[in-house]
Amino acid sequence: MRWMSMLCVGLWLIVGISHADDAAQPLPHLNLDPSRVAVAGLSSGAYMATQMQMAYPELFPKAALVAGGPYGCAEGKLQTALGTCMKGQPAPDVASLLKSARQREASGEIGPLKGLAHGRVYLLHGTQDAVVAPVVAEAGAQFYTALHDGPGMSGLQVDDDGQRAFAHNLPLAATGDDCGKSVSPYLGHCGFDAAGAVFTHLFGPAPRTAAADASGKLQRFDQDALKPGGVDALLASTGYLYVPPDCRAGKRCGLLVAFHGCKQNVDAVGQAFVKDAGFNRWADVYGVVILYPQTRASFAPLNPQACWDWWGYSGGNYDTRQGVQPRWVVNAVKALGLPVRQ
Repeated sequence: MRWMSMLCVGLWLIVGISHADDAAQPLPHLNLDPSRVAVAGLSSGAYMATQMQMAYPELFPKAALVAGGPYGCAEGKLQTALGTCMKGQPAPDVASLLKSARQREASGEIGPLKGLAHGRVYLLHGTQDAVVAPVVAEAGAQFYTALHDGPGMSGLQVDDDGQRAFAHNLPLAATGDDCGKSVSPYLGHCGFDAAGAVFTHLFGPAPRTAAADASGKLQRFDQDALKPGGVDALLASTGYLYVPPDCRAGKRCGLLVAFHGCKQNVDAVGQAFVKDAGFNRWADVYGVVILYPQTRASFAPLNPQACWDWWGYSGGNYDTRQGVQPRWVVNAVKALGLPVRQ
């Protein structure tokens, strides 16, 4: 029986080494280009992305919003979030939301919007979306268009891509039978490469075609180490970071913070979003590091679907520079080496 004991010890050592290698590590300090930094997100992730852009326009002048609505839509009320900001009943009042954003800018709750004067916003939403109604997504586009029409903002590029037939999901280049459905993991095989379109709109024409598979490193990192002032940001303990080969070698690279949607975190869908959404292979082409922060589900506060906070479950200042989740994101990009002035 000695051989069996040795085998068990050997297997224990292998398992122990595997877990050690897979342990979440601190974020690495990378050589990042502040002029090539962007946020992107799907659904609640789109709302989170627009909150980050409005709160910190000097950091995130570029944003890609898939199936999201206008900034400040929920006004801190879950009922408004579920009705106006998802079903469009009634439709969001864009003029009122823009006025509120200007007031928040004046009070310092969000950053100076002149930081978006040469920014880029790409809004993608499907005509078959029954979760976030097209009228809500169009209100998001109208919000940015109205911002563009303001004094000194004509350089803001707003691209509204809202005539494609897909449901509440992130479209993939491959085709299949789930494009018109909203089913886990919310990656629709639609014959449209949304990730490629996001990179093109945010970072310019592709220097080459993306390979079929990504060749960089997807690694876990410790999210708890980034709590702002030690305050719980109501996130998972572990997040993911994708680093292309050139960026690992020290080349100056861009950064994309990609926010998953509700029920699309790793606890719910495994690594489907962080591996299969298509962002990583385009990151290799453009030389862009991708941060995939992860939420966690909870019942106190009420967030059973692990959504990003876009209605106030983390506090009344959730969509401002004082919000705990926005401050966590800023801590994360600072840890990666992005110079941040606060």
